[in-house]
Amino acid sequence: MDKIIINGGKKLKGEVKISGSKNAALPILIATLLTDDKCTIKNVPDLEDINTVIALLRHLGKKIHRKEDIITVSADKNIRSDAPYELVCKMRASVLVAGPLLARFKKADISLPGGCAIGLRPINIHLDGFKRLGAKYKINKGDVFLKASKLKASKIILDFPSVGATENLLMTSTLVEGETIIENAAIEPEIADLVNFLINCGAKISGIGTSKLKVFGVKKLKGCTYTVMSDRIETGTYIISSAITNGDIKIIGSIMEHNESLIEKIRVAGAKVSRKNGSLKIKGSGKIKSIDVETQVFPGFPTDLQPLWMTLMTVSRGESVITETVFENRLRTVAELIRMGADIKIKGSSAFVKGVKNLTGTKVVASDLRSAAALILAGLAAKGKTEITGLEHLYRGYENIVGKLKNLGADIKLIKKQRVMSNG
Repeated sequence: MDKIIINGGKKLKGEVKISGSKNAALPILIATLLTDDKCTIKNVPDLEDINTVIALLRHLGKKIHRKEDIITVSADKNIRSDAPYELVCKMRASVLVAGPLLARFKKADISLPGGCAIGLRPINIHLDGFKRLGAKYKINKGDVFLKASKLKASKIILDFPSVGATENLLMTSTLVEGETIIENAAIEPEIADLVNFLINCGAKISGIGTSKLKVFGVKKLKGCTYTVMSDRIETGTYIISSAITNGDIKIIGSIMEHNESLIEKIRVAGAKVSRKNGSLKIKGSGKIKSIDVETQVFPGFPTDLQPLWMTLMTVSRGESVITETVFENRLRTVAELIRMGADIKIKGSSAFVKGVKNLTGTKVVASDLRSAAALILAGLAAKGKTEITGLEHLYRGYENIVGKLKNLGADIKLIKKQRVMSNG
């Protein structure tokens, strides 16, 4: 069983380069199903979720060539229209293949998706949107069967600004004749990155960055070369890591505008944030103030950073309330933080955190991707040794986090299959 061991108490100092965005790269790679032309995608992070989507694309009939952070996708054989459970169950984003397959072949057979156990996350919003575009569907034994004799442009008003549903319906609409309007669309930066990729492939889309997207269907999309944006959640992780260790970190390659809600909070909590020549510098003050947070869809405080913020608040001065409004199971990190000495009480969807002088290292288990990152931050701040397992979640979303933290001065190592890996 893989584990991370941290001897806490080290101030993080130095530079860290942010990798490409996982949540942008996944839909962009899947969107290559919309064309048989070659697509070259750059700045793709090396993650298990990326490996999963590569395996899924290969199953569907795509030829994949990968060299470092560049992935080339081209036609290999006739594209299949089925996505099997053994691939889909590993990753929530697998449901996104439904849109491109439906757009090109008027049918798609996919298993219901998996991923982190942080909430129900039903795909009814996706299915309702497909129905508006003229598709029929049925669900049988965990599989979804979509079919349409002809897709038609439509006006779709989402019940909730779902990122996945917005992406799926965007991709489908690019090849549907006429004008499709998606209202109450998600406005996360990853949506804009997908739109920019689709436009580079010849799609006609307006309203980028807004909650009202207009898609003018075209007959065919072409290939292109595209560079994925940097990962705003990874950026946020290193911002909080500097604050919690009283560090001094320069973050290279981030987009400050994507993290404005976090930066505003971290400044109020006491950290100093500055920007120079496109880089962010985060300097801890050693005195963390307790600040309440409520998660919201973008541009509000991101749910993916909530467990990490709560970890920061465990060693703050005062009391804070962390309220989760997006995913019902996002507070699962609390039990492990309490094992490390945190003072947290849960009531409904809120965690009431009373800051303690310090956390104490112990054995903890990550329950999901962001829980893993939060426990790493707790280990960095704690006194003594912290041992973290459940790393299969971590591998899904952070590229070389152990190596990057080691370069910043952390006393951290990854023990993989009983063998110490010094490079993370």
